[in-house]
Amino acid sequence: MKSSFFNCLKDSNIIKNSEYNYNKISTDTRTIQKGDFYIPLKGENFDGEKFIETAVEIGACGFMTVNSETAKKYLNDTRIKTLILVPETRAAYMELAAKRIEEIGCTVIGITGSSGKTTTKEMVNAVVSAEFRTWKTKLNHNNEIGFCQTVFEAPDNTEVLIIEMGMRGLGEIELIAQYAKPDIGIITNVGTAHIGRLGSQDNIAAAKCELTKYIKPDGIFIANNNELIKKHSEFSGRTKYYSINDVTIQEQHVGYSRFEYEGYEYELPIEGAHNIENSLAAINTGLFLGMSQKSVRKGLRSFETIENRWNVEKIGGYEIINDSYNANPESMKATVGTVLDTYRSPVLVLGDMGELGNDSGKYHAQIGEFINSHPKITPETVVLTVGELSKEISKKITNCVTKNFENITQAAEYILKNKNIGNILFFKASRSMKFEEIINKIREKGEI
Repeated sequence: MKSSFFNCLKDSNIIKNSEYNYNKISTDTRTIQKGDFYIPLKGENFDGEKFIETAVEIGACGFMTVNSETAKKYLNDTRIKTLILVPETRAAYMELAAKRIEEIGCTVIGITGSSGKTTTKEMVNAVVSAEFRTWKTKLNHNNEIGFCQTVFEAPDNTEVLIIEMGMRGLGEIELIAQYAKPDIGIITNVGTAHIGRLGSQDNIAAAKCELTKYIKPDGIFIANNNELIKKHSEFSGRTKYYSINDVTIQEQHVGYSRFEYEGYEYELPIEGAHNIENSLAAINTGLFLGMSQKSVRKGLRSFETIENRWNVEKIGGYEIINDSYNANPESMKATVGTVLDTYRSPVLVLGDMGELGNDSGKYHAQIGEFINSHPKITPETVVLTVGELSKEISKKITNCVTKNFENITQAAEYILKNKNIGNILFFKASRSMKFEEIINKIREKGEI
């Protein structure tokens, strides 16, 4: 990255900019290396400006700052090749990311949604990488800083850049989208995740649809066939809505789905109607990019789940399904329904769902009602709930065995002491519940 790269910054004062080739941009002095350019970000609990001296001592050859006194201090320092005074470092970082996208010249795909966006991102990557060199957001690093990091980690020869966009409030998707300027925008669905912050599903839809303001005119908007999305979409170009109702499921069992969509047959190495629905976004993305049906099908078959998202592991005589990375009412019903449809007499280990606001109890109770009325529920089915909110799930269950625990330690102890409750353990909760610790305790006692 040449020093001239920084000339794109608006409203900045480039105090010093000698000819120099930087290794990379760094925002963390714990990982910074000699020859890097340092951007000191600021958040609620940290201030990167305090670590400028550390960055320079380690070997940063340039940095930006909001402090004119800091700039003066290093003006004549021969170690510093580039020195830039900016109004706000986060905005400058995003400007540079936009410039980097332009420099690479890649197709940009932006993905958001109340649930399923990370799975959809992985499916899109599986499909598109069958014909293109792709780069994607790591894990769920889906805020504006994760966006910038993804962009700067992308190789020069990247052809398709896949950006996951998360949000907790209004304006956050828009912030990322205005710099990403996607060619393809995808909204997986609109549910109740973050309803505690946004107040209503209508507001959630409005927040998600901020993405549509910045899709390129010759691009495409691919979205779940949802009336709230249609209401708030601001994209007037090519649009493709999809739904599980567009699909004929031909075969489905543990670790496999085969279905027909718009006259073509596809296979997916995972079960669940919600996963099939997510795959439709990936299929339509591949087709828009001009991929052959053969390549799309091949890519979809190569899809792999990521950590804590429908991971299947055998421990002793038990099969553990870990889908505990996150949870909201829609994803909880979808995944629980898939387990009940696929397995006989499973053990459902369910925890609290966060950020649901004043109606949290009601949403948890609805999960209990959903389970209790499910056609595949049997008296042998076991539902273990963990947490005060999840107690509302157990209260609504009368057609099978249920028990509530105050914490994950109690739940783990119960499972380890009651070896005959079932041979399928399904874990689902919000990330804050730390359900992986229950699984780790079971793994330590692998003889169960």
